[in-house]
Amino acid sequence: MSPAAEVFIQATDTDPDVRARAVIEETHRQLLEQLVALTEPHQELTTAFTDQLHRLLTATEQTLYAAASRAAETRLLVRALRVTAEIIGRHTDPLTAVTDSTEHAGAARTLAGMLTVHLGVERTVLLPALAALPGADVSALVGDFTTVLAGGRLEDPEIVDVREIPHGQRHPRIFTRFARLAGGESFVLVNNHDPKPLRREFEATHPGRFAWEYLESGPEQWQIRITRVDDDA
Repeated sequence: MSPAAEVFIQATDTDPDVRARAVIEETHRQLLEQLVALTEPHQELTTAFTDQLHRLLTATEQTLYAAASRAAETRLLVRALRVTAEIIGRHTDPLTAVTDSTEHAGAARTLAGMLTVHLGVERTVLLPALAALPGADVSALVGDFTTVLAGGRLEDPEIVDVREIPHGQRHPRIFTRFARLAGGESFVLVNNHDPKPLRREFEATHPGRFAWEYLESGPEQWQIRITRVDDDA
């Protein structure tokens, strides 16, 4: 028997998506507070802070951007956010070499302004857009985000066995795995029934962008290789 699905009330503190967004907001708040403190004279931008900022940018890229970049509704938004993230990254490292305190404080204020706007767009535009995407699991994505932020690595298993996952979490888990595939890459889905509804979701959200190959067709177990078709194919 599959585990029972989690019971919660949407848009309340019991909602996993609400809790996930709170994690992002708190992470952003702490980082911005540290940066604002560095805008004061005689405060130095340390490599510890720049490393933390780079981990934040990397974690966001590997999770939130990876999921949103594959959907038509959010692809252009992610493209713009990636541009500003790259600019922020380029402006960060040189600040540790600035020796003049006035120049350093001014550069830190510029970085703080850019980062405030950038992170604000992620919270107020990207996260709600992600939550509205079919098959997106914001809670799972933020879980991966915190893993990378803490210095961990994401597991990209070649086999995704969802038989012991609650039914309401299966499709989001599968779409999250699909989001991290590059063109031509694949994974094998293992299920205890023929996942025809899942295939219809793929056809609706990723038309022409995936291949579906049955490796095993019951009666107790189904295995399907799901491949991302290269966008240029």
